[in-house]
Order: sequence, then structure tokens, then C-alpha cells
Amino acid sequence: MNNKVPPHNVVFDAANNPTKSADLAKSFSHKQLMMTPGQEVKTTFPEDIPLGSYSYYCEPHRGAGMIGIITVEQG
Repeated sequence: MNNKVPPHNVVFDAANNPTKSADLAKSFSHKQLMMTPGQEVKTTFPEDIPLGSYSYYCEPHRGAGMIGIITVEQG
């Protein structure tokens, strides 16, 4: 969810996912910039996704450390 100091977006890193798949990273990404507080995006991981860590970042603020990791584990 976009809160303060826009713009923000969510881009999954192709080099940092279990399959190293650019197509997979692109399918999870939301590259359009959010400019308004309260805007949100959602990403759904399919049940058959490879287990492991998926890193993502905000393009405009990556250098400032706006990054994250989602870890998919066996349930």
C-alpha cells in the first residue's frame, strides 16, 4: 500500500527468485507508479510456485533501501 512520499511501485527481481525467471518476476511486478496515498497492489503466488525467496523493490527508492523479500515455504 502506498503511504507517504510517492511515487512507489513493486518490482520483483528476476535475478533473485528461485528459478531466476525474468518472466516470473515480471508476472508478479506492478511497475506502474502509484502517486496517491492509499493506492495498493496485490500479488498472488500460485500454489505450485517453487519454494524459496523472492525479492522485490520500489524502483524510485531502491537506492534508499526500499526492498523486501517474500519467502515461500511448504505449508
